[in-house]
Amino acid sequence: MPYRFAKCESRCVGLIGAIYDSVRAMFDDQTIAAISTPPGEGALAVVRVSGPSAFRIAARTFSKPLQSGRVQVGRILDDRGGTVDEVVVTSFCSPRSYTGEDVIEISGHGGPVVAAAVLKTVLDAGARAAGPGEFTQRAFLNRKLDLTQAEAVMDLIRAQTPLAARAAALQLEGRIGHEARWIADAILSVVAHLEAYIDFPDEDISPEVGASMVATLSTIRTRAEDLLATAPEGRILREGVSLTICGRPNAGKSSLLNRLAGFERAIVSPIAGTTRDTIEELVNLKGIPFRIVDTAGLRETDDAIEVEGVSRAKRAIDSADVVVRVVDSTQPDTDAPAREDEILVLNKVDISRPTQALYPNDAVRISCLTGDGLPALVDRILLHVRDGHPVSEESRAAINARHQACLQRVVVALDAAIIAMGDTLAPEFIAVELRLAMEAAGEITGRMDTEDILDRIFGTFCIGK
Repeated sequence: MPYRFAKCESRCVGLIGAIYDSVRAMFDDQTIAAISTPPGEGALAVVRVSGPSAFRIAARTFSKPLQSGRVQVGRILDDRGGTVDEVVVTSFCSPRSYTGEDVIEISGHGGPVVAAAVLKTVLDAGARAAGPGEFTQRAFLNRKLDLTQAEAVMDLIRAQTPLAARAAALQLEGRIGHEARWIADAILSVVAHLEAYIDFPDEDISPEVGASMVATLSTIRTRAEDLLATAPEGRILREGVSLTICGRPNAGKSSLLNRLAGFERAIVSPIAGTTRDTIEELVNLKGIPFRIVDTAGLRETDDAIEVEGVSRAKRAIDSADVVVRVVDSTQPDTDAPAREDEILVLNKVDISRPTQALYPNDAVRISCLTGDGLPALVDRILLHVRDGHPVSEESRAAINARHQACLQRVVVALDAAIIAMGDTLAPEFIAVELRLAMEAAGEITGRMDTEDILDRIFGTFCIGK
């Protein structure tokens, strides 16, 4: 009898152990790790671990007993007890971490080999490799960030100018999310009131229709339009402005590119046809990123390679946001404009010639040799950009293409609701359009569902008493 009980107990212990191992493996799979610093050599490399088993996994690999909420110096050990690296381990307890989970950050020496070895040790201890953006995704799912802030993380990393970085920082602080939530909440209030009136006719709820509701919806629409107005600025700050320099051979196109870039990016030679392909360089002009393209000289030629270069130059002209056509002011120019909205630049004004008086007064006069006139050219380029896109040097967050699409749907749905009210349609039809507007606004931050409407209805109107 004791043997039978002992055998049963052994089986139970084995079953419990198997369940424990299975549950532990499930939690281990939810714990992710990755190198969070850029590849290559540096002073430090950081391996980040996040998830329910982060502390247990770190304890398996760290040479000292792990103390939560502390910064500790020690060694990372492999499964045989050998030293992988001397490190500093920083622990963050849930929810006070970037992801909202338990997080361990291991700061070691910044060589690619040793960083990879530390990561391998952590993975061997039970973590799995993180996917692209998975740490920030967890921060969103744990409500540490909304979608606009999550997108701002990458915008800040990829910012090409200080102005773009400031705009991304404002978005990371929640500037766009705050505006989007205001729009969504304002629509939610109208929807809740309207649906309460529809669903609970015996509760003596005012319909609040007519001029009052139209005024409210118009105010919401204006806020959405104001946010939409930042879309062109957002595109410029994130993607940059494409500027193509064109003109005849030896006009000074490559010299202008070098002047704007601040270094010798393109080969400059008195030999015509030196530039045979497009040359591109990213340049910061007063906080705005420009992708400047130097092109082959525009002329008729039988050289097959130069013909292809001219063809590429024409394609670059057609696709550019800004076209700068450079001409040699010491020579008469009979060429037609490359594009109607081009900026005409007269180069070599340091060499006095009668031909310079033949050019239009609004042409920008410069000397790539001396640098004269270049500040005026930069101002003219920026003015040209701002005429079509409201870019300013003041810090403000600017929406991206996803936000723009959502806000356009908000405006369309609000317009439809206002028209439906003007046509005195039933409240049910108006509510449908308002729900569409609310859902579109909620998509911007990633948070809006039916429960929000119910909470607002029951919380505001005391239905059921």
